[in-house]
Amino acid sequence: MHKLFHKLFPPVLAALLLAAGLTSANAATSTASKPVPDEDGYNLWLRYQPLAPAAQARLKAQARSIVLTTPITATTTAAVAELQRGVAGMAGIDAPAQTATIADGALVLGTAATLPGLDSTLKTELAKLGNEGYLLRAARLQGRPVTLIAANTDIGLLYGAFAWLRATAGGTAPEASSAPKLQLRLLNHWDNLDRHVERGYAGASIWDWWALPEITDSRYTDYARANASLGINGTVLNNVNSKPEVLTPAYIAKAAAVADVLRPYGIKVFLSARFSTPLELKQTDTADPLSPAVQTWWKNKADEIYRAIPDFGGFLVKANSEGQPGPQDYHRSHADGANMLAAALAPHHGIVMWRAFVYAPQAGKETDRARQAFEEFKPLDGKFASNVLVQVKNGAIDFQPREPFHPLFGAMPNTPLMMEFQITKEYLGFSTDIAYLGTMFEEVLESDTMQQGQGKGPTVAQVIEGSHTLDGKPPLTGMAGVANIGVDRNWTGHHFDQANWYAFGRLAWNPQASARAIAVEWAAQSFGNDARVIGPVVDMLMRSRETVVDYMSPLGLHHIMGTAHHHGPAPWVNDLERPDWNPVYYHRAARDGIGFDRTASGTNALEQYAPALARLYADPRTTPEKYLLWFHHLPWTYAMPSGRTLWAEIIDHYDRGVAGARDLQSRWDALRGVVDARRHAEVAQRLRRQVQNAELWRNACIAYFQSVSGLPLPNGVTPPPQPLEYYKAIHFPYAPGRG
Repeated sequence: MHKLFHKLFPPVLAALLLAAGLTSANAATSTASKPVPDEDGYNLWLRYQPLAPAAQARLKAQARSIVLTTPITATTTAAVAELQRGVAGMAGIDAPAQTATIADGALVLGTAATLPGLDSTLKTELAKLGNEGYLLRAARLQGRPVTLIAANTDIGLLYGAFAWLRATAGGTAPEASSAPKLQLRLLNHWDNLDRHVERGYAGASIWDWWALPEITDSRYTDYARANASLGINGTVLNNVNSKPEVLTPAYIAKAAAVADVLRPYGIKVFLSARFSTPLELKQTDTADPLSPAVQTWWKNKADEIYRAIPDFGGFLVKANSEGQPGPQDYHRSHADGANMLAAALAPHHGIVMWRAFVYAPQAGKETDRARQAFEEFKPLDGKFASNVLVQVKNGAIDFQPREPFHPLFGAMPNTPLMMEFQITKEYLGFSTDIAYLGTMFEEVLESDTMQQGQGKGPTVAQVIEGSHTLDGKPPLTGMAGVANIGVDRNWTGHHFDQANWYAFGRLAWNPQASARAIAVEWAAQSFGNDARVIGPVVDMLMRSRETVVDYMSPLGLHHIMGTAHHHGPAPWVNDLERPDWNPVYYHRAARDGIGFDRTASGTNALEQYAPALARLYADPRTTPEKYLLWFHHLPWTYAMPSGRTLWAEIIDHYDRGVAGARDLQSRWDALRGVVDARRHAEVAQRLRRQVQNAELWRNACIAYFQSVSGLPLPNGVTPPPQPLEYYKAIHFPYAPGRG
């Protein structure tokens, strides 16, 4: 949706709700006589709750029956079942019958080859939509007025069915055509075989490896439904910090059982592979990727996996990072390692996703961790096999509340780069604080890499869509998201964290989509088409991430969280084994100022960006304020555009963050009685905790930075209520999600 929607949202929403008979007054009248039924969040955005009477009447007329004109498959069966479930719930009727006859008001699913009398214009449009696209139209077939869901394949029909249900639930006209801009749209589960989820905050892993393969939880099907509704078409079942056992026959059989459940929903299974697996299983005496024995082992292993999982997607690999084994252990390159695995998978059309998150100590000199991935991967541009994607985090450090985009985007034109976002909020308040990541994802994706000059692009979104490739061949494209899913009843711990899963899926389908428009979609499906709810919920979402940045890491500060668990502030930590594990490494606060100098006078990480961008960011006066201390070490007295000193500006952001958290709490409190009591109470509890978290961040950071700077607090600023030593003594030894 066009960015103009940002500005027009209130009147557009009002018009949509008015057309649907859902003005605030009408909604209030319809709910005044009875309380809103409680919900536990399990159904996510697929609630299919009754619409307002006028919308129900229209829906009944549009879906009197369901007609499938294509051969029955497991996927078309899932599509029909979802339509029946959705129509029954939203229209408040028995599920519409599936019939073989096209009649007035039928909901018809089919392809260009099977739809009788399809208009030639629609056939032409459909032909452009590929294997996964869909077309929704009000049309006439055999002289009958029908609602048409058309596609070229059964998975396209499933995506079209979900799109029609999404539009119906949101009160918008289901007239659309759409196809994904990225081929691979994957969740990465950082789930261990013992069901612990690394950086997970919604309970244990949903994959019950102990019970598999004989026992498959019904939750797996609901997981598949939710992902298919967003167009997510792959899932990596296990942690990137992988164990060799996952590639043994017993665990391959377990993965195959999951694959069988997910397959009808268009979702392929992938596995994280530990690079040294054959060595650790004592089946080779080395893991050198150039060893013929190692190459043969991986080829045989790939053959074994594909016998069990014919549509297996491939491997995700974390190598030579954070202690993980890799090809550099044998003086080989990342390309050598990735290409060896790619050769094993190529006969089966499998792919390798090779993570670019690498950092290792360099003896004898202080390093800038932000430089290391670029330094290792840029020289390998064009040297990876055609079925390899290099999976790059959105920023060069590590999923911080705010980072400039990774300099590799745009810098490797001959290598497919796959975006890696983190949906679980490892550094943004876990499942306690509201932080809508749609705005963060959008900020990165719309960033101009300036590879062709300032304002000339390509954007990061265009890079991952493959627009920059120079060899003329269609490249592999993809986006991965580190999942925030667990066994908590509402799947994500915090009801609002469902919006981050949702936003990832929608942006993986279209990286140039609007975060606000996506928030509107999610709110309408998750809380119902009531203007009293949608407007405030969308406002909360759109404010939330900036609020968290303000009270955690304003003005480009980064990685000042507690160590190991990343919970709470710890800017004072300076005694860890590696320099770049210590928060003091990143903020560099001292009497002379604060911030990390990445200009030519410092580590010169700026040189890794396109020249136009490097010139812009080399000067603090032309560096966006949000990245100021990421790229510059500045005096505490540096004059900010606001007229305040840098010291006063930092404090103002911390105060603004606390005020923002309290504002979120007030906005949610105002929805009591309009949102069901259970979900309202559960979110309200977390918002109270979020205010406490914001206050802790504000007070601890101000106390510490004042101790370092030696400066008095500006006039009118409330001092931290406790001395610095009090905040230093706070520990979280059993915080969930520890690495």
